Amino acid sequence: MADDKSPCIWTNKPGHFGRLQVYNYLDNRMIQGDVVMTGREHFNKIMSRTSNQSGFWHGAPFGENVDCMYDYFGTEPNHNALGTALGDCCHWVMPEAHGMWQHMEGVQMFNSLHNEGGVFAECEDVRDVERFPWPDVKYCDFTESEKAVDETIRQGKAVLSGTWACFFHNVADFFGMENYFIKMYTDPAVVEAVTERVVDFYLQINEKWFDIIGDRMDAIFFGNDFGSQLDLLISPDMFDKFVLPYFKKITSQAKTRGYKVMLHSCGAIESVIPRLIDAGVDGLHPIQAKARNMEAATLARKYGKDIVFMGGVDTQDLLPFGTPQQVNDEVMRLRELLGPNFIVSPSHEAMPNTPPRNMEAMARAAAKGLSR
Repeated sequence: MADDKSPCIWTNKPGHFGRLQVYNYLDNRMIQGDVVMTGREHFNKIMSRTSNQSGFWHGAPFGENVDCMYDYFGTEPNHNALGTALGDCCHWVMPEAHGMWQHMEGVQMFNSLHNEGGVFAECEDVRDVERFPWPDVKYCDFTESEKAVDETIRQGKAVLSGTWACFFHNVADFFGMENYFIKMYTDPAVVEAVTERVVDFYLQINEKWFDIIGDRMDAIFFGNDFGSQLDLLISPDMFDKFVLPYFKKITSQAKTRGYKVMLHSCGAIESVIPRLIDAGVDGLHPIQAKARNMEAATLARKYGKDIVFMGGVDTQDLLPFGTPQQVNDEVMRLRELLGPNFIVSPSHEAMPNTPPRNMEAMARAAAKGLSR
């Protein structure tokens, strides 16, 4: 129970929500036509753009806020249980978050910050890149990830997994972000060499993980934030040269295995959505609602027939500061604009000041129309 010093200022009693689930696919299987479906089946209908009802994913609320959510909804303290209570059709199992990296000497997976500007801040020679002690996939263990996948399937949800593969961020760390962008012009061969090494390692991880998980996984979910609030972080030309070719390696690997591709990319990325679609992206998360040109009406009109959107419920103003009725109204507006092949979800992870009642309102609005 929350005390006077707790950040959980919205909780009156532990579990006061009464463990009443907003929508549970295990107890209340939804109907699409004459077919009774699990959350996993619903997710795959949406991803193949053959659904007649939008889905829901609560995302991954931040730190102290998630403890408030467990308390408010009366669930076990884990995201899978919370998602079941809120009616998620899918669950994210990121191997890095389940103890994947197990180096016996405690070495970080990407030890990129040896100095203030990053390991390769002053690098001008590709041979220095080759000499760097790059990580080895032999230190990757998927025991806990596999357990999480099996639990997700028992809960009737689709499995989103694969390494997070945030190579754009990793390479920025190796150079320092500003320096990274400068070196795209001054030392392009070095940037390409570092990017190649990082992406190759992620491909090795996925190859090993995909061999283990097989058809228990429904979609790869990986993240690279290409945008700011206003535009891409780099020019489209630099994106095409230093990002897209490596990005395609990850999507192609997943497609070869028969997985759908769900990309997380924050910010104003509307200008490269056509490139992402051509590169094999089936779904885009989180649709940062307040970023330039990322309004749902624009995205629905331009790309709604070619890609599935997951997200869109504003986390900058609406979820933390709005009323439950305002949240409900916005979810219904998004559903109307984006149609049945859409997954309602926050436009980023719910911030620590997000009232659980607004998460509840979002989930309830997303569940309207689901029936036995």
